[in-house]
Amino acid sequence: MKPFKTLTSTAVPLPIEDVDTDQIIPARFLKATTREGFGENLFRDWRYDKLNHPKEDFVLNNPRYSGDILVAGANFGCGSSREHAAWAIDDYGFRVVISSYFADIFRGNALNNGILPLIVTPEVLDEIFKTIEADANAKFTVDLEAQTLTNQSSGTVTSFEIDEYKKTCLLNGYDDIDFLLSQKDKIVAFEGSRVEH
Repeated sequence: MKPFKTLTSTAVPLPIEDVDTDQIIPARFLKATTREGFGENLFRDWRYDKLNHPKEDFVLNNPRYSGDILVAGANFGCGSSREHAAWAIDDYGFRVVISSYFADIFRGNALNNGILPLIVTPEVLDEIFKTIEADANAKFTVDLEAQTLTNQSSGTVTSFEIDEYKKTCLLNGYDDIDFLLSQKDKIVAFEGSRVEH
């Protein structure tokens, strides 16, 4: 995974609540065994009609919006536990998803795949949506080290919470095995300090 330190980007608004994992990546696309290629089917049934023509009214098909940040309504990632939902978001190019609430399993899958699920209050979320609506080129800065989200247009700085272990993994681009390997010297030293009787 790529290390995540600070990100400044425009954002794509998806002001829909209760977006479930089947909407994020429909079940018929789960046959692949590698993580690549899922991005092209992200929100597939919302992005394309039955003839595979892009739906002009869906936000990912609107050239006005782009960026590495997806801003979503409350309860994002509910439904099944499929990790493919995080794979699709990552493969599409999003590094951060902002919402006022994430389903627990999705949040864990996102963190395990290098995506930051950033939780804000409903009031902050509403301000972000209004900022993007007023200016699609508005930028937001996510500073993982400081655990802050800055709305560059309004100047609003919001603190966010993240598990310390997952923060360390994101900052260094570690998955769980990478983290263990990074602790190898400490583990060897600890084992060496144990005296068998």
